[in-house]
Amino acid sequence: MILFLLAYLGGALTIVSPCILPVLPFVFARADQPFVKSGLPMLLGMAVTFAAVATLAVVGGSWVVEANNYGRIAALVILGLFGLLLLFPSLADRATRPLVALGARLSRNAGQDGGGSSFLSSLLLGVATGLLWAPCAGPVLGLLLTGAALNGASAQTSLLLLAYALGAATSLALALLVGGRVFAAMKRSIRAGEWVRKALGVAVLAGVVAIGLGLDTGLLTRLSLASTARFEQGLLDRLHPEGAMPKDMPGADALADKGPFPSLAGATGWMNSPPLTTESLRGKVVLIDFWTYSCINCLRTIPYVKAWQEKYRDKGFVVIGVHTPEFAFERDPDNVAKAIRDLGITYPVALDNRYAIWRGFDNKYWPAHYFIDAKGRIRAARFGEGHHEESEKIIQRLIAENGGALGAMDTALVDAKGVGEGESTRKDRSPETYVGYDRAANFVSPGGFVRDAVHDYAVPTLASRNDWALGGQWTIGGEHGVSAAPGARIAFRFRGRDLHLVLGAADAKRPVRFRVTLDGKAPGADHGLDIDAKGNGTVTGQRLYQLVRQQGPQDRTFQIEFLDPGVQAFAFTFG
Repeated sequence: MILFLLAYLGGALTIVSPCILPVLPFVFARADQPFVKSGLPMLLGMAVTFAAVATLAVVGGSWVVEANNYGRIAALVILGLFGLLLLFPSLADRATRPLVALGARLSRNAGQDGGGSSFLSSLLLGVATGLLWAPCAGPVLGLLLTGAALNGASAQTSLLLLAYALGAATSLALALLVGGRVFAAMKRSIRAGEWVRKALGVAVLAGVVAIGLGLDTGLLTRLSLASTARFEQGLLDRLHPEGAMPKDMPGADALADKGPFPSLAGATGWMNSPPLTTESLRGKVVLIDFWTYSCINCLRTIPYVKAWQEKYRDKGFVVIGVHTPEFAFERDPDNVAKAIRDLGITYPVALDNRYAIWRGFDNKYWPAHYFIDAKGRIRAARFGEGHHEESEKIIQRLIAENGGALGAMDTALVDAKGVGEGESTRKDRSPETYVGYDRAANFVSPGGFVRDAVHDYAVPTLASRNDWALGGQWTIGGEHGVSAAPGARIAFRFRGRDLHLVLGAADAKRPVRFRVTLDGKAPGADHGLDIDAKGNGTVTGQRLYQLVRQQGPQDRTFQIEFLDPGVQAFAFTFG
């Protein structure tokens, strides 16, 4: 609701922009004419204009999402243009001069013609006014259009554009009602308004330069009003606190009707398949697998999902992976595409960057499996990893209900290796631990977090299991920390067979070298897949890194030192 209110206010406040002034005399000139024949068609014309803008955002957003690099360029261009128009009102004046001339001509014609053509003239004047409003809109409309380019078109984006249009139309309606009496007051306010606009223009252009130089690859996504990752994550955390995994795990005998197959239309893109619909899947047994590529529980489940897809795909069975991101970098389609290739996933994957499918299923967990019968009804749901044989029995029963011959009711043999190897059976292993201050726990560096600023941290003695600390210079944000100088390190007193850490590089073109120790020594035979026996490794992409693989769980002191600056550290997970 706050986003819609801001969009509405952004539209309403554009009437005080300097480049709006040339068109206002045409608006005020109609204040004494009948509202139905003059004011109303003008407002309708303006609404039609913004509807066209929304349609262009929808059409353009769909292909821009498929070509992410082009979408980034388009977003930079949009922000750059709006920044220039904010900073230099003379540019906005030149850009809109043809529209102003058209408005003057329409206004004169309306005064000379009869009532029948007055309606059409007012309608066209509304269209011209709507087009004139756009370059004067400032950052609000620019961010809405940028959101459509980056995240794909959505009902939310269109509604935000509509809220913006309603705000602008409200200002226009007030201008019609009040007439020229407010015109002089608006002129007096322009001087202060110009300075505000110029300041906003400088800020927008500075952001464009920073993004173009790669100083923050996630800024555009976070800047967009149409991208609500932190809000969504906070909402999810409040709805299902960590550790609230449901205890009731339905077995093969619990095949109740749990409701209809929710829509897949909210996907922002598809991989390995053209877009699928619930209607096109009718007659198939469907497994919906909610996952995200840096989630260790998801990675340990995927080998089983792949085995089921291979074993039953000729028996009317379809797997659909729904990739719903936890971290901002997991929204990047290129990152997801690489993960799909690396994991050998060949079944369709829907990109759920806006959590639309997630909300449709009322889902709360990664991984989560929903089993859907051939009639399009959800018959069972499983959450978390494990219990794979029971899940496969559900698939077998639904295929049998659909008339499929299974033969021997054996289960698939999965010999997962590496990161995909099943979790250890010990339940006293360390919990998932986040580096960002929004969800961090057990952080013991003296003084605690210094939020969103460079700070030199110290590593104390880690006295208790699950204590962790930072050393050296870090900037800690809500979602992750970024090392600010060589020698930055993280220490963790953990228990578990495996230790994983989700890492990335702030500059994708500059890999970050690191060294791992266990109890102050090289890990040797206990090294993970992403380091050697001496503990050396390199961060080359934003993903989960396996750093420790022991023979059995035991308490150890882990430390990772980053030899180069610019690493992003997100979360620890253990197995």
